[in-house]
Amino acid sequence: MTFRFIDLFAGIGGLRIPFEDIGGQCVFTSEWDRFSEVTYKANFPEPKDSDHSFVGDIRPYAEKPGRVPRHDVLLAGFPCQPFSIAGVSKKNALGRPHGFLCDTQGTLFYDLAKILAHHRPAAFLLENVKNLGSHDRGRTFATILNVLEYELGYSVQYRIIDSAPWVPQKRERIFIVGFREETPFSFDHLALPDGPAPVLGDILETDVDPKYTLSAHLWKYLRDYRARHRKAGNGFGCSVFGPEDVARTLSARYYKDGSEILIRQRGARPRRLTPRECSRLMGFDAAGEARFMIPVSDTQAYRQFGNSVVVPVVRAIARIMEPHVGQVRASGRDVWRPRRGYRQSELNFREPAVL
Repeated sequence: MTFRFIDLFAGIGGLRIPFEDIGGQCVFTSEWDRFSEVTYKANFPEPKDSDHSFVGDIRPYAEKPGRVPRHDVLLAGFPCQPFSIAGVSKKNALGRPHGFLCDTQGTLFYDLAKILAHHRPAAFLLENVKNLGSHDRGRTFATILNVLEYELGYSVQYRIIDSAPWVPQKRERIFIVGFREETPFSFDHLALPDGPAPVLGDILETDVDPKYTLSAHLWKYLRDYRARHRKAGNGFGCSVFGPEDVARTLSARYYKDGSEILIRQRGARPRRLTPRECSRLMGFDAAGEARFMIPVSDTQAYRQFGNSVVVPVVRAIARIMEPHVGQVRASGRDVWRPRRGYRQSELNFREPAVL
């Protein structure tokens, strides 16, 4: 099946890979971070005669959504920082708004909604942090569902999925799938990998540069930090893993000290993961592979992989979406119904009343 899709808040292309695998053609990409753009373009070079467009800020295009090419599927890992546990805690401490009260990232979902309203693609896949569902006692997620289902008329399902069956990392993310009309799609059809669950030994390199080993000073600091918090009854601190283990969630802050995933070394201090190991941990490379290009510094690579999606998880979702995308495209029907008293052009996507 050949279909057209757009890749919004694209990062380094974790959503794009699986949808190309099932026959999709990416016709539009939006990613504002210039370092992520470098990695994205290195891995998805476009021929000179391609009609693909790469843009930075999506907001001018949301204001004039006709500038976005026609597409059948919209993909978006829309910014999660306003909804993440860490992000909310930080903003609370600073007395700053978060979620839909945030006047920057928090409004980008509505830019996405404007594009959906204009183009009416057959389907969409959105990805975000697990905490999106519980943020602000569920009001944020209720707002999102209200826009997608009630204001835009899509048939929507969502599921929190842990990446551990696919990669040796416990990483829970919420995935939201919508179709322009009712379909038999169900997350219950998601196929888990056969065989034993992966462990870190599957993705670790055997010859690692000594620069990834923690300095004596940093290792002492991390151990002391962990000891202080354990004494206070907190769970904060570094975590050291061996080849038989499954890692914690890789985060964008990994470049700072690597504390959430340190690798045990015999006769030496623990070390950070290498960027290539992070690529495998996120499923951009299979175990033993080094195909995904990493043209940026280690610091930027850690940020990019920590902010990305686990590719095999998205691939599993894409496979169960594929037949239904074809079904909706073939029907040509559009069952969009606005709220009573509104015309499509009048919807402004401001936050509705709390549900």
